[in-house]
Amino acid sequence: MSSKVSFLAAGVLFLSQLASAQTPPFIGNLLLQPGLYAAASNSDGAAVTIQGCTGSPSQNWVFSGGQVHVFDNKCLDVTNGVNANGNKLQIWTCSNGNPDQQWYYDMWSNRLSWTNQGKCVDLTGGSLSDGNRIQIWDCTNNNPNQIWDTGYMANNLPYHSQDTQAGYNSCGTGSNQTSLCQTAWINSADDFCIWAPPNVGKIGDTEREEIAWCTKSGRGTRTIPDGTLKGVHFVKTRDYVQLSGVGDFTKVNIPAGDAGGELDNRGSDAKGNPVGGLVYGNSFGTALQYHEWTSFISDTQFCFRACVGASATSLCNHIYDEMGCDWNMPANYDPGVFENCDGDDDLPMGVYGTSTWHQGTSPTPTAHPAASSSNCKSLPTVSVGPANRRRELGKFEYKRAADPFFTSPPM
Repeated sequence: MSSKVSFLAAGVLFLSQLASAQTPPFIGNLLLQPGLYAAASNSDGAAVTIQGCTGSPSQNWVFSGGQVHVFDNKCLDVTNGVNANGNKLQIWTCSNGNPDQQWYYDMWSNRLSWTNQGKCVDLTGGSLSDGNRIQIWDCTNNNPNQIWDTGYMANNLPYHSQDTQAGYNSCGTGSNQTSLCQTAWINSADDFCIWAPPNVGKIGDTEREEIAWCTKSGRGTRTIPDGTLKGVHFVKTRDYVQLSGVGDFTKVNIPAGDAGGELDNRGSDAKGNPVGGLVYGNSFGTALQYHEWTSFISDTQFCFRACVGASATSLCNHIYDEMGCDWNMPANYDPGVFENCDGDDDLPMGVYGTSTWHQGTSPTPTAHPAASSSNCKSLPTVSVGPANRRRELGKFEYKRAADPFFTSPPM
């Protein structure tokens, strides 16, 4: 009887979270990626199209009161209120209560739907070509053309991305060991950040406030003290970048003996652990924001994976928070090895054939074997050096891997 009550209570909690998920977890002016763009003119009826992200006023969207604002007084609008697949979107002067301007953003699926109409904002034909007009289409689960990530350009970060954030995201170009910067980067075995406490404390007690500790100076973060890292393995696959390694992480405020825990972009409330933590990198596009990432760290071991593409949520799953690095991210954790490699995707954590294992269910399955890697290039060691900020502060790119198993609806 008690197990049924617990199950129902969890179900009610989940539904209540969805019901309240009217807006993205981030705050302020947001990019809708890939590149949702209103016509440069601030005119009623201007088309909404795909364009490369530049951070211009026509790309700064604000979610408020169930509406999606641009140019201050214009709103995302369903043309003529026609509820039909393929109807293209426009902007129109905002008016309270206008049903054609009511939108619901589900922070768990990253879908933007026309409230109570069964239609979602849809990337027409799956094309990322500049000028492609955005449409509405029947909402369907796991449709990559209906995934709209929200975030920021790396060269125009807000001071806070969450209203309950302990640190900040606009971190400057210096470095100091009292920084509370919560913007991390992951590029290679000698250019990356880890999440760790601002002051001495166990990961389980400080997960909401962790800060970025990095191997490169110049991004406004703290730097990882030389001698901390004892081995680092970096791999880039088609769908993610991943770090695994060992070290003495008591040097970054993790107490000796702490088994650690998971940090990820979701957390229990979709605000992330740490709250407001943002992750960027240059592997799949210049200064690309990673919207799906997961990381574990203890006093002696760490791993960090950031994903792109249609499989991002399964390859960067974050529901196995008690299983640690070896189970979630099987990889090379050998001390004395510092290397950059290419590699194949690991199998999704927790998926075994057609079955999905759920944490806490007995017996616990063994971890998947580590995927193969190649073209490895060794480094003598990893120590602090300056970041290449010129590249990161230049043009923003958005690239998304294709899903070979999904057929796009027609244009």
